[in-house]
Amino acid sequence: MRTLLVATGSAHKLVELQRLFGGLPLTLVTLRDVGISDEAPEDGATFEENAVQKARFYAEQSGHWTLADDSGLEVDALNGAPGVYTRRYAGADATDQQNYEKLLGALSGLPRAQRGARFVCCMALVDPSLPSSEPPRIFRGERRGEIVEGPRGAGGFGYDPVFEVDGRTMAERSPEEKDQLSHRGQASALVAAALRAELLG
Repeated sequence: MRTLLVATGSAHKLVELQRLFGGLPLTLVTLRDVGISDEAPEDGATFEENAVQKARFYAEQSGHWTLADDSGLEVDALNGAPGVYTRRYAGADATDQQNYEKLLGALSGLPRAQRGARFVCCMALVDPSLPSSEPPRIFRGERRGEIVEGPRGAGGFGYDPVFEVDGRTMAERSPEEKDQLSHRGQASALVAAALRAELLG
């Protein structure tokens, strides 16, 4: 079994990845599991830059294969905002509800045709045994949808209650449905395929 460090503090993300990587000879561990409390730099201008920064930082500290992601919501009417500030859109310590309520306020009064958005997930996979000059592998997933006028559904997290795809919000879907549709599900499927090829041949 190969150890894969998932560079996240989010229990939601870890559970999603455990489902998506099921069947692979991998043991997924978190930063807490390996005793890392340091914060990786995350000051890139893009999701890709942030994911690479985190993956390199934690791979160097842990010595394990490391998978890091940066993901967020880009809203057409807001010129791509909140973007890399998705998690802290309403402030550094904002709750999910505070974030999506700020977003709904910013879009208040806009017709459905102007409420388009996309979720983006970029994952970076770093093998610390390779030379530092070796570029990390990057996997990207996207999901187009619309921002609804009010939250619906009890599942998911983040902006899921206000992000609608094909008539239902992500929070109105089962975890399995979300895996098939979500930006993170797409990126994770690409990672899983790459890992399967490497580990199973």
